[in-house]
Amino acid sequence: MAHSKIKIAVIIGSLRSNSYTSRALNIVIDEFKKYKDVECEVFDPKDLHLNFPGKAAHPGNKDFQERVAKANGIILATPEYHGSYSSVIKLVIENLGYPSVISGKPVALLGVADGQIGAIKALEHLRSVCSHIGAIVLPSPVSVAGAHKIFDEQGRCSEPKVEARIRALATDLVKFIKRHTSSSISLEDIVRDTK
Repeated sequence: MAHSKIKIAVIIGSLRSNSYTSRALNIVIDEFKKYKDVECEVFDPKDLHLNFPGKAAHPGNKDFQERVAKANGIILATPEYHGSYSSVIKLVIENLGYPSVISGKPVALLGVADGQIGAIKALEHLRSVCSHIGAIVLPSPVSVAGAHKIFDEQGRCSEPKVEARIRALATDLVKFIKRHTSSSISLEDIVRDTK
């Protein structure tokens, strides 16, 4: 019997096509492809039925919540706007319900900005929100600075150290899941394989 795959939900916090945030996330996704036991599902807010708080939920919202709830780990990626995370990523979080379906799940954070200090403020604020809703926020979020200088139109990163940090975010999330939750993912499969 095959072992269960680790499922990662990758959530983009930008509506812009070919945004720097999505370019950075493509590196994360590429890193996940190196693991045969990992599958990731990308959630683009353009394809979701996001409602403002207080409005009746769209029927498609339940499907979104259920798919994210099945994930063993989450990547949240946001651009930094006006010293904080995007309104899009906040709306995504609001649409994950309360109590949130990411409560108790490991979450890795990625922030992308044009400025010299990157998305540090956005990541601080996003960490606080994620902690408040019960997510297990991994240490060492990745903040990418000067995005317009390091990503080309094809999404390639011209800074090897930055690319290595982005890839490490994916690796660190997989390692955390394997170290802290893999026994609950596939214990039954392991026991059955030994008989």
